[in-house]
Amino acid sequence: MSGKRVTRLTPDQRREQLVGIGLEMLADRSLDELSTDEVARRAGISRGLLFHYFDSKRDFFRAVVRAECDRFMAATEPDPALAPVPWMRAFIAGFVAYVMAHRRIYLALVRGAAGSHPAVTDILDETREVLARRVRDGQRRLGMPDAPRLDLASRAWMAFAEEAVLSWPAGEDGDHDELCAFVESSFVCFLGLLDRPAALAQS
Repeated sequence: MSGKRVTRLTPDQRREQLVGIGLEMLADRSLDELSTDEVARRAGISRGLLFHYFDSKRDFFRAVVRAECDRFMAATEPDPALAPVPWMRAFIAGFVAYVMAHRRIYLALVRGAAGSHPAVTDILDETREVLARRVRDGQRRLGMPDAPRLDLASRAWMAFAEEAVLSWPAGEDGDHDELCAFVESSFVCFLGLLDRPAALAQS
């Protein structure tokens, strides 16, 4: 008698599969609405077996959010060997491409329940800090003067860039390049004005 052969996954492969299903489900729901029962059903396992791979629902939530944040940080990490301008453009292009391609998951994590979810707040804060640090690195690579408010300005620019990408109307293929150019110009203009108050004081 012939039958369908079931492929047995290693523990790491099963964890990866379950996290992947969680990420797929985040595309149309908030973190609070992510059901471990449905994740297990989609994986073809029992809910009890899911908790063989994750200590708790909180642990599963953290694994899903960590995987997405790692993917986001990898997409926005330029080659450190690049010259300053190509480095900045690679960072911005990676940010724009990622948010445009994963808009719904990004919204679920940053704008949805995950933004204030106690189980994952530290992961999201850590991700924002990595991105803000890259903004500060880009500012220095471009030879812009350092400033006391650089940390605040980097976070403010990230909020602006995020809103610009999320609000940009979907359209033709050329929109990606136009959006990157818009976000790039805001980077140069916004961070280049950090020493503006001193200049105005002397005028």
